[in-house]
Amino acid sequence: MAGQILIYGAYGYTGELIAREAVKMGLTPRLGGRDATRLGLLAEDLGLEWVAFGVDDRAATRAALDGIDTLLNCAGPFRETYAALTEACLATHTHYLDITGEIDVLAGCAALDERAKAAGITIMPGTGFDVVPTDCMAAMLKERLPDATKLTLAFKGMAQASRGTAMSSIPHLGNPPYVRRDGDLEPRPGGVFSTLSMGEGPERVAAISWGDIVTAWHTTGIPNIEVFLVPPKDMVTLLKLPLFLRRFLAGAGRPIVNRVLARMPEGPDATARSTGRCIVYGRAENAKGDTVQHVMTTAEGYHLTSLTAARIAKAVSEGQTAPGFLTPARAFGSDYILGFEGSVLRN
Repeated sequence: MAGQILIYGAYGYTGELIAREAVKMGLTPRLGGRDATRLGLLAEDLGLEWVAFGVDDRAATRAALDGIDTLLNCAGPFRETYAALTEACLATHTHYLDITGEIDVLAGCAALDERAKAAGITIMPGTGFDVVPTDCMAAMLKERLPDATKLTLAFKGMAQASRGTAMSSIPHLGNPPYVRRDGDLEPRPGGVFSTLSMGEGPERVAAISWGDIVTAWHTTGIPNIEVFLVPPKDMVTLLKLPLFLRRFLAGAGRPIVNRVLARMPEGPDATARSTGRCIVYGRAENAKGDTVQHVMTTAEGYHLTSLTAARIAKAVSEGQTAPGFLTPARAFGSDYILGFEGSVLRN
């Protein structure tokens, strides 16, 4: 039987998708967030209990976790919420999950491994499109090539970011993409753009600081990792800007960017979510030059996030995971992603 789940940031675009999916699964999560008005409206619509609190209020946060088995944090930017929420979870012995892809947050959660084990809780960030499919892909490749020393991951099909995702990404606009080199995180040499074949001929891709730079390292131990995406046209335009201008937009020019983002749709509509597909590619190589690769199709990213995050929250609340920091593939196996609608391993 599942313990009580609290979805924090439930009225955000992705948080609401997850809350609705959880209800479809027969769960009755409690909803949380800062805005009592928006929270109350959603809770009334779904017939759920709710609690309003801000993560900067330590006492209120811990009180909100009373009786909660598992917290699923959907409130980004996660660098602004995860530290307070993980501390509260450690104090109250509450499992912590989120849907982040921010590498500093993932690394911060990984650093809590020993404390989580001592508290008897699971800490698993990245329970959505970032990083479930790519983490499972990394694990599949590691199983096929156990002595792999280099891992390349890539994906395409994320045609439209949600407003929340875009706002979480802007602070990183002025930074170079990161890779893992010989086990360490460092800026990628050689710029942002590259060419990569994902099974359908060469494509122009952009290097990104995707969550697997952290999580795939913990899942596989492969010391050299980089991640690419086939970027939408508007992202290409941003990435082509001179670095000084990108740094301006991420810093002093942030109010300008926020006004632009405020005019964009909250995220893909229901038709786009139900019909969209993503392609995930992975390639592993060992020191001798032997290689293995896979190509996988998945459901549209936000739809997949609603499915994976809700199902993982249920599994964790049922006691199916061990204490400590876990990645999705370490917790549930390399083929976990193949149990979700739309997920097909093409080779």
